[in-house]
Amino acid sequence: MTATAQDTEVVLKVSGLEAGYERPGRHGFGRRRVPVVAGLDLTVRAGRTLGVVGESGCGKSTLARAVVGLRPAFAGSIEFAGADLASVPPRRRRRMSRDLQMVFQDPYTSLNPRMTVADVIAEGWRVHSGIVPRDRADAEVARLLDLVGLSPEHGPRHLHQLSGGQCQRVAIARALALRPKLLVCDEAVSALDVSVRAQILNLLADLQSELGVAYLFISHDLDVVRHIAHDVAVMYLGTIVEQGPADEVFGDPQHPYTRALLSAAPSVHDRPDDDAGEIVLRGEVPSPAEPPSGCRFRTRCYMAADVCERETPALVPRGGPPQAVACHFADGAGTTAPPAQERAPEERAPEGGAREGQARP
Repeated sequence: MTATAQDTEVVLKVSGLEAGYERPGRHGFGRRRVPVVAGLDLTVRAGRTLGVVGESGCGKSTLARAVVGLRPAFAGSIEFAGADLASVPPRRRRRMSRDLQMVFQDPYTSLNPRMTVADVIAEGWRVHSGIVPRDRADAEVARLLDLVGLSPEHGPRHLHQLSGGQCQRVAIARALALRPKLLVCDEAVSALDVSVRAQILNLLADLQSELGVAYLFISHDLDVVRHIAHDVAVMYLGTIVEQGPADEVFGDPQHPYTRALLSAAPSVHDRPDDDAGEIVLRGEVPSPAEPPSGCRFRTRCYMAADVCERETPALVPRGGPPQAVACHFADGAGTTAPPAQERAPEERAPEGGAREGQARP
């Protein structure tokens, strides 16, 4: 997708965000905070899409829920349209919620099964008055259903009368009904068939061009993110390890984790380092309750050295590329070469599954 100027209005700015869950403290006394998202920074600009990718359990959904206020932040700030969401009065926060909407991964748990499809879509207009006149509600519901590939005949139905993909399209229509400035999509198209997925992605792109809505788009599907995102943030264990324009991150990845994700993901596109063989990550993803010292990726990294255990790499531009990388040995970084333990042997994975320890996005 074509990029816009860097001085575009900032819709969302996340600084030093820590969010997660609480668990019992030692010996059962008190509560201990476990930051699934640990000190994360990102920016989403008006009319642009920031794609967030990473393995399951890296904190993508926790990030999405923290942004929309469904999970409290332990530390840091979330600024939306210039206001810190943690400090605005409740009445103003409620008004701001119409401009900040979310599409959840599972429509069956995010939509009310007792309501008809038409009522689900129109529910926001009853909470936030003045968006659509009451006498225009039926026509607007029909228009939104048509936008997401459904017909007005679906309006009187209940969710159990729809397929999973149709329910997800209803969820997207409900979010768009409030005409938000930012739409947070947590695996919004993962439940859709391939043909419908392409239709929804094209719809989101068209709506962005028409309305200027920004997207924080979370997906495990790298090719979906490649298609829709202007910028990409790669997450590992609650932190961003690489961030930059989508074309640069996918075309010339600098971080070893990004390279492993791209190597593991099947695609019709050419992948970097295809001739050198597939990158296989060994070991398990550490627990966010006890993350490794220094670089959080070092326990699985094929380039790890002693400095990775001692020092936490900062997310900064390294070696001149436009993307920022959190790695001591990204191209142009560091003064010593990493140890030669880069790739696994060219063994073939067992039929029907990946080799043990292989990264899967």
